[in-house]
Amino acid sequence: MEENMEEGQTQKGCFECCIKCLGGIPYASLIATILLYAGVALFCGCGHEALSGTVNILQTYFEMARTAGDTLDVFTMIDIFKYVIYGIAAAFFVYGILLMVEGFFTTGAIKDLYGDFKITTCGRCVSAWFIMLTYLFMLAWLGVTAFTSLPVYMYFNLWTICRNTTLVEGANLCLDLRQFGIVTIGEEKKICTVSENFLRMCESTELNMTFHLFIVALAGSGAAVIAMVHYLMVLSANWAYVKDACRMQKYEDIKSKEEQELHDIHSTRSKERLNAYT
Repeated sequence: MEENMEEGQTQKGCFECCIKCLGGIPYASLIATILLYAGVALFCGCGHEALSGTVNILQTYFEMARTAGDTLDVFTMIDIFKYVIYGIAAAFFVYGILLMVEGFFTTGAIKDLYGDFKITTCGRCVSAWFIMLTYLFMLAWLGVTAFTSLPVYMYFNLWTICRNTTLVEGANLCLDLRQFGIVTIGEEKKICTVSENFLRMCESTELNMTFHLFIVALAGSGAAVIAMVHYLMVLSANWAYVKDACRMQKYEDIKSKEEQELHDIHSTRSKERLNAYT
């Protein structure tokens, strides 16, 4: 009988411990972090592969070659974009972890460990800093999203030309890279529907794959923007929480002091009456 009671108490204690742990998880920050990681992964992975596909398309079908020396050409710019993608992936992996830590920092579990005064004082500064930083990152991701829409527009035009040549027989359409700023005005790098390279490009799966990779990368950057907005809402709620907690702490301190003063006054008067009676 006693063993059954002890086993029941143990199960109850484990259940209460699990409930306490689950209650300390910042679910809003967790959802925003998952969305951020998913968006960054899609943008970086698909963007990197789309840039590699673009290099192959330019070299194979547009017959472009890398410029010797330190000249800044389209291939050098693509290499720079790839390094930027590596930096974005690493930076936002760390930033997502920091925001999760900040979310745990303002939960009840951490509050029980460190006390009201410490959590509100430090958490208030941390929340204010992350709100400003997240707002700047949201603006940066909006710029990245707008920039990612440019190759989507270019490939959409190229895909449309390929589609129109199959629908309209005998159409002679051309795509000049100078109109997109990929090459200088002095270079003439265009491809027309009557050329063999254009037909091979339209029939290949490389063009279609690169186009859809850029679309997925654009969707990933949009998901990152949504994650930043979600983080802003979470951080604003945390800011309000720690601000109210700080005010409540000050109120409790003032209340305790007043109660102590009233207790001291009451004790003093009681002693004076006792002495007077004696």
